[in-house]
Amino acid sequence: MGVTLKQLAASLGLSPTTVSRALNGFPEVSAATRKRVKEAAIRANYHPNTRAKSLATGRAQAIAHVIPVSTSHEIVNPVFADFIAGAGEIYSRSGFEMVLRIVDDADESQAYRDLVARGTVDGVMVHGPRTHDRRVELLSRLGVPFLVHGRTSDVNAPYSWIDINNQRSFHRATQFLCEFGHRRIALVNGMSDMDFAVRRRNGYLQALEAAGIPPDPVLMRHAEMTEPYGYRTAQELIQLPDPPTAYLASSMIVAYGLRRGLSDLGVTLGRDISIITHDDELSYLPNDGDVPMFTATRSSVREAGKRAAQMLLKLVASPGSGPLTELMETSLVLGASTGPAPVRG
Repeated sequence: MGVTLKQLAASLGLSPTTVSRALNGFPEVSAATRKRVKEAAIRANYHPNTRAKSLATGRAQAIAHVIPVSTSHEIVNPVFADFIAGAGEIYSRSGFEMVLRIVDDADESQAYRDLVARGTVDGVMVHGPRTHDRRVELLSRLGVPFLVHGRTSDVNAPYSWIDINNQRSFHRATQFLCEFGHRRIALVNGMSDMDFAVRRRNGYLQALEAAGIPPDPVLMRHAEMTEPYGYRTAQELIQLPDPPTAYLASSMIVAYGLRRGLSDLGVTLGRDISIITHDDELSYLPNDGDVPMFTATRSSVREAGKRAAQMLLKLVASPGSGPLTELMETSLVLGASTGPAPVRG
């Protein structure tokens, strides 16, 4: 059985107000005290009374994640699931609930207005930003704290976001393949209006230009990142008169499709064809071992979820602290899927 806030405060020799502020990340409480209080709370199995906390703070103690029906399949996507798992861990620890709302695409804007007007949530997490995403302008106008997982290139007004360095990541991956002698490199990317896909394409094109390799539009594919998409792309591109010797995939899910498609044609990864994929360190699709299956640009989406939640809760606690931004770098992990470009007769 857990303890109350007063009991936890007494055991630490602190006031209940200080303990409450430490658990909620208020900046006036020192980092050392916050750490001490949080560790004690875990040991004592302390869980805040959400209803009492809501009454005391005037907050709903909830964060919204609004998902349009057209992208509701994202809920079963392991990338989305790992991000939510990371964010949910932080919400729970901080006494916040997660509100997941599925709405018709035409009703998305109204859903945000209703959530804010009713005081149902204290903040909003925005997923899957496009190059020009109207949600940023809408949420700014509504005055609710929000944070974007990703960025939107065509919005110049300041807003809070967390993202990986997609352009640099795919520039490095393409450069790596060029250094291995590959000149026919296919880009198997996400949907063309998604901001991350645009940035990855830009990095790919910049690396090709630096290597003196003219881009071939035939080798650049954009679609929803599914395993069948990877499979079809592998089978289609291998039939070209001058097929690619390497593939750069925007998702581990796509990479598995590429691998299956090439395997069905008797092609050996790392010898006949090379693949580099982006790897979110997914719980259910691990790319690990002494020699990982894929060479990959790696970044943990679960860690991104944790950091995003921490940033958003800071905006909720201190509205004047924004905008907050963080750009996470990826690491290039060598696996069995890459090797020198094969010599063609």
